[in-house]
Amino acid sequence: MSAAYATFALAPAMRAGGVLAGGDYQVHRDFVDFIVDGRPLLFRLSDLDAVSPLASDVPPAIFTAQVRSLLLETEAPLPGGRYVVYGCPECEDLACGAVTAVIARDGDDYIWRDFAWQTDEQADLHLSGYHGIGPFRFRGTEYRAALASLLDGDGSGARRRVLLIGARVAVLAKLAAALRGIGIGADIAHDANDVPAEELRAYGAVAFGRAVPQAERDAVRRSFERAGVDVAHVDGLAPIVPLLVAQIQHALDRSPLERRRLAGLVAADGEAGVEVTAPCRVRLTAYRLDRLHRTHTHEIFDGVLEAGHHRIALDAEAVKGEAFVVARTFGSVLVEAVSR
Repeated sequence: MSAAYATFALAPAMRAGGVLAGGDYQVHRDFVDFIVDGRPLLFRLSDLDAVSPLASDVPPAIFTAQVRSLLLETEAPLPGGRYVVYGCPECEDLACGAVTAVIARDGDDYIWRDFAWQTDEQADLHLSGYHGIGPFRFRGTEYRAALASLLDGDGSGARRRVLLIGARVAVLAKLAAALRGIGIGADIAHDANDVPAEELRAYGAVAFGRAVPQAERDAVRRSFERAGVDVAHVDGLAPIVPLLVAQIQHALDRSPLERRRLAGLVAADGEAGVEVTAPCRVRLTAYRLDRLHRTHTHEIFDGVLEAGHHRIALDAEAVKGEAFVVARTFGSVLVEAVSR
């Protein structure tokens, strides 16, 4: 085993849920990711849809138990001193598959080794081991400080609630239902004038329908400022529910820009320009409104892209008129209006 040290840190991350074709939901999850040598460990696992055990939506007692488990203050949950590093974002059942690793102490150091994909109590390193990952040796002081900071309330308090303000009540109701369906709380209001400051502090974003006058938007912003809340503001691009969900998810993403797989999106001149920072599956969906304001959805691309810049052709029919493109990975989402 190499004696070289790897750095250990933590950073906010998310699993981007959404409203899928056919109306199905994919759950939105906020979690804390492991940063090894300055890079999310999840990125080393290629196209994996998973979250760490340090999810913001688990009860505080379970969150604390997960932290103490990674600090080796409790028995390993799996045979052989193995711990779940990433699990299923929908149900967290081991039967769905999980990335596990042996976590052990060596003096004051912590070592993560023998990474494997596991679906039952025993891991088969020969058949399902991640042979190119680890072992990692972390300095004990750095490792303990990062995890202990979560016990002080730094890691599990994501504000995953949205205030919706608009003129079209039917659209707002559908949007609120879609957000709640993927695990994001949503409330509908005409304004925020008489909302107590403690209630405003529960919101991570406020979303405006495009018919809301600028004066009303400014008044809502001032209400949040008086409450001392740094809240994301979303100006709805069109009354298309999946599009608005994507905009709101992007606004709620607290992960550092330099640690996102999906780094850029442009849509112009008959093509979409996509920038990714690590190999990952990317899905491009086009939404457009016709002259009767009916919504049309077109799946443009669904495949694994290598790190770098990519150009993907946009079908002219899919982006005719007023159109928008949504790019999704498991960890992030971007939205762009199609430029002419």
